[in-house]
Amino acid sequence: MAQIPLPSAAAAEHPEFDLDRNDETRQIVADVAYRQLAIVNVVFVGFEGAGDGNWVLVDAGIPGSARAIRSAAGARFGGHGRPACIIMTHAHFDHVGALETLANQWDVPVYSHHAEHPYLDGTRSYPPANPGVGGGLLALLSPLFPTSPVNVASRLYDLPADHSVPFMQDWRWIHTPGHTPGHVSLWRERDRVLIAGDAFITTRQESVYAAVTQTPEMHGPPMYFTPGWASAKASVRELAALAPEIVITGHGAAMQGPAMRSALDTLAERFDEVAVPSQQRGR
Repeated sequence: MAQIPLPSAAAAEHPEFDLDRNDETRQIVADVAYRQLAIVNVVFVGFEGAGDGNWVLVDAGIPGSARAIRSAAGARFGGHGRPACIIMTHAHFDHVGALETLANQWDVPVYSHHAEHPYLDGTRSYPPANPGVGGGLLALLSPLFPTSPVNVASRLYDLPADHSVPFMQDWRWIHTPGHTPGHVSLWRERDRVLIAGDAFITTRQESVYAAVTQTPEMHGPPMYFTPGWASAKASVRELAALAPEIVITGHGAAMQGPAMRSALDTLAERFDEVAVPSQQRGR
């Protein structure tokens, strides 16, 4: 499987990147930061010191990460670290691990695309993972990953039909299916910041080593959990056409600038070759 290298030096091209913070929360622009929790990222949208109810959490990490997310939120925003809401890019286990706990403890609404609701309201499980794609230990272990739904039905709402994002002024959501039916990415035109979820990622997620070390490489969505490759390709092409300046993905380091865009364009152009498992091409 081909890979598209993305130089780590690209992160230094933007003066607001702050990748050496001692608290491990990495600020990307003044009101956007993220934290890596094992193999996945959660994103904080809001200014430091904003206080309770004045920021948004995007995705909810792996199981057992609620305390770490609450701690990071409290350190960044002050107060009780309580957001206005939680936005879900999708509902795979490594993005909803702390969702039920956090939504209940914070008493906040959860928003997702309507097509993702069955995986968030307890009614439908995802298809089983495919361990025979991509190689790497995580791919081989993927049948052990949970596929059953979480249940936040009493707090669950559709993202607005006008594509605005609740409590995130100037942002809009984009339906980017393929990895899951209701996967969404979040886009802010004025500074061209993209929160891509797992529509594409910047590490080889099938490999434990790559997932942990976060060596920057441009990749399609994690292979073992992606059933809709034609839709995934269309989603990547739509996002590449935006020409983002900064991307934060569900897995891997945030990236920005010309090197990132070149790699993303190449991924979009050569998606079948570099992203789709050979046995899935043409489906």
